[in-house]
Amino acid sequence: MAIKNQRINEMIQVKEVRLIDALGNQRGVIPTVEALGIARDSSLDLVEVSPNAKPPVCKLLDYGKYKFEQEKRLKESKKKHKQVKLKEIRMQPKIEEHDLSFKTRHIKQFLQERYKVKVTVRFRGRELAHTELGRDVLQRVLELLEDSYILDKPPRMEGRMMSMFISPKTKK
Repeated sequence: MAIKNQRINEMIQVKEVRLIDALGNQRGVIPTVEALGIARDSSLDLVEVSPNAKPPVCKLLDYGKYKFEQEKRLKESKKKHKQVKLKEIRMQPKIEEHDLSFKTRHIKQFLQERYKVKVTVRFRGRELAHTELGRDVLQRVLELLEDSYILDKPPRMEGRMMSMFISPKTKK
């Protein structure tokens, strides 16, 4: 819920609103002026909780407390959201066998540390005419990794680069 553009008290400019009191009971559709009077009498704020409804739904509550609860809820949802960590390994289409095995060892290590890995083959100059060499390199990487990965995106060209995404197998 967006707190920044939420209207409260005198900022509510409609003729009538559907009012919900502090206990959560519906009071029905009443004029906004009357709803503001009820809010002042009970020393609470009139907060527009559903501005798109016809008429808008407003609730009587302590706005400071409400705002705090909303921010707390937002923080909790951010905590539960898992950040995806990505590592990238770059290669050439004419990579030597030793270099390939060395970089594949790094990829294995990243996968064991639960990272997603983007494996990229960069083509320079006339190498772009032989993209099948890059595809062969990426296929060879997959063979060296055996079955310790999940192929998220198969090898595909993006400009002068061919890349694929792999992630670690889930532990169950």
